[in-house]
Amino acid sequence: MPELPEVETVRRGLNQLTLNQEITGGDVLLDRTIAYPFSVGEFINGIEKSAIAAWHRRGKYLLAELSSSSGWLGVHLRMTGQLLWLNRDEPLHKHTRVRLFFGDRQELRFVDQRTFGKIWWVPPGVAVESIITGLAKLAVDPFSPEFTVEYLASKLQNRRRPIKTALLDQSVVAGLGNIYADEALFKSGILPETLCIDLQLKQIELLRTAIIQVLETSIEAGGTTFSNFLNVKGTNGNYGGVAWVYNRAGEPCRVCGTSIQRIRLAGRSSHFCSQCQTLRGVRRHD
Repeated sequence: MPELPEVETVRRGLNQLTLNQEITGGDVLLDRTIAYPFSVGEFINGIEKSAIAAWHRRGKYLLAELSSSSGWLGVHLRMTGQLLWLNRDEPLHKHTRVRLFFGDRQELRFVDQRTFGKIWWVPPGVAVESIITGLAKLAVDPFSPEFTVEYLASKLQNRRRPIKTALLDQSVVAGLGNIYADEALFKSGILPETLCIDLQLKQIELLRTAIIQVLETSIEAGGTTFSNFLNVKGTNGNYGGVAWVYNRAGEPCRVCGTSIQRIRLAGRSSHFCSQCQTLRGVRRHD
C-alpha cells in the first residue's frame, strides 16, 4: 500500500503536471471507484470545466482544490492505486478504472488492480470531512509543527500495545505504514514488539526524529516500489534499494551484519535486527 512518501511523491508530480488546465470530461470504467457522489454522471458534471488549482496531502489522502469554486477532488490509492499522467492515445491498461481528460491530448488515469482505491468529488460549500469521513480520524502529520515529542509521548505512554501496532494506527501518526514503521523503529533502536508503556521518553524522542528522517529520505528517493507503486510519470520509487530492514528478511544488517528477522505482529509483517534494536539501547543509525 502506498504510504506517506509515495503519496507525497504523487502529489508533487501532480502539482508539476496538472495545474490550471481545464478538465474537459472523463470516463468511469468501474463505477464503485467513485465513492461520492453515487451517480457517475453527477461526478463527471461536477468536475467538468473546472481546473485543479493545487494538490494537497493529508495522511495518505490526496486532495485537489478545484478552481472556479467547483469543490474538491479526493483520491485514496489504497493498496494498488496509481495516478498516471498520460497522452490520451496511450493504450488502456486492463486495470484502468477512471480517466479524467485535460485539454486536447492529456489525461489523468486512475489504474487500480485490486479495486480498493476511491475517488470523491466534494461539491462547493460542503465540508470535505463530511464526505471523505476518514479525514476526521487522522492524527497530526509527521511534518506538522504539532508532531512534537510531547504529542507522541501522549499518544504512546501508558498504552499496553506493541509500538509497531501503535505506529500503524492513523489516529496516532497520519500517513505512516508498515514499511516506514519498520524503518523508523530500526533507526531508533526499538524492537517492534516493545510495549508502548515500556518506552522511555528518550526513546520516544529518538523515534520521532527517526520517523521524520526516514520519511524525508524516502521522499527524496521517490518512494518505495516493491510491487505496484509508480509515480505520475510511471517511474518506480528507489527507496527499497537502501531500506534498513523492510523486506530484507535473512539478509545481513547494514550496520552489524546480523541476519534481519521477520515476524508477524497483529497480522502484519515486521522486520528488525535483534542486535541493533533492543529495549536497553537508544542507538541512532544515521
